[in-house]
Amino acid sequence: MLLSSKNKPFSTLQIAGAGLLHLQKKPKATAFQCASVAFSYMACAVALLCFNKTALSLYDFPFANVITLSQLIVSTMLLYVFKRLNLIAFVDQQDGEETMSNNGKVPKGGLNVKTGFPTVKLFRTTLPLALAYLTYMLLSMISLRGVNLPMYTTLRRTTGAFTMATEFLAFGKAQERDVIFAVMLMVLGAIIAGMNDMEFNLYGYFMVVLNNVATSVYLIMIGRVSKKSGLNAFGLMWTNGIWCGAPLFALSLLRGEVFSTIVYINENSGFVKVLFGSCVLAFALNYSIFLNTSMNSALTQAICGNVKDLAVVWIGYIFFGGVFQWANFSGMIVGVFGSVYYAAIKLKKTRVKDPKESE
Repeated sequence: MLLSSKNKPFSTLQIAGAGLLHLQKKPKATAFQCASVAFSYMACAVALLCFNKTALSLYDFPFANVITLSQLIVSTMLLYVFKRLNLIAFVDQQDGEETMSNNGKVPKGGLNVKTGFPTVKLFRTTLPLALAYLTYMLLSMISLRGVNLPMYTTLRRTTGAFTMATEFLAFGKAQERDVIFAVMLMVLGAIIAGMNDMEFNLYGYFMVVLNNVATSVYLIMIGRVSKKSGLNAFGLMWTNGIWCGAPLFALSLLRGEVFSTIVYINENSGFVKVLFGSCVLAFALNYSIFLNTSMNSALTQAICGNVKDLAVVWIGYIFFGGVFQWANFSGMIVGVFGSVYYAAIKLKKTRVKDPKESE
């Protein structure tokens, strides 16, 4: 689930790279279309992880920055094309018209009146979020290399604990007991699985923890920057891409990674297909989240997220050489149960606040 203008609950893995989706009105769709969108979201999420893992581990591609840069460039270009074709908007829409989003206002002069693209003034507002986004994206790639897919999925669930800690230390915000219990179940599952991980890698685990910290900061900043800027998910993705693309390219160029990548591609022609697939899937995942959240209910989104995680665990064991061990697997199941329980708590609260949101 993603945090919306109506304060729907969110899931960390689903928000990776997507930002904040603000959906005012659900489009009418057939049951087949709804099912297709839900399946597409799960397929994109699983496929993207597999493509990234293939590039970093099976191909042993050493430049995670270049993969992140490639995904940013492709996503930014596609967002530009989609916006020009009026397939998406950078602020919420209602009855075909762009509206203010997240109960906030787009600053005066923040959007170009003719094109609807953010102006320099609005770009300044989104700079802090762009820095957090770039850190989060780079650490995601680095941490994925260091651990197997089942453990990566399990450890990433603990992001909720870091988010709660950050909110409490920074803003004094405390969660209710049932939410804390659900998050602690995810942490317990990660501890049990990690203690019985036959492929334990201290550096890999440390990078995942850093990634979780960066993700928690990014999640908190999303809500604040979104309210201040008035942009929705696609608007934030666009500004993030513009802000992050140039400095990341400059860094990769100075470190010689761009030219080294060209040499690597000449020696490993099959890698181009993997890199291209990763870039397209990164954008497709964001768009499928948008469709799945708008066409289906919060319950469907929660179920899709957990089914997707189970699929990643299975694929990791079968195709990426994960060493199966029952104690390790039991920890993963505990983590999944905590995730399901957390989703159930949030959905129940959402229904109490606005029954129509859960239909």
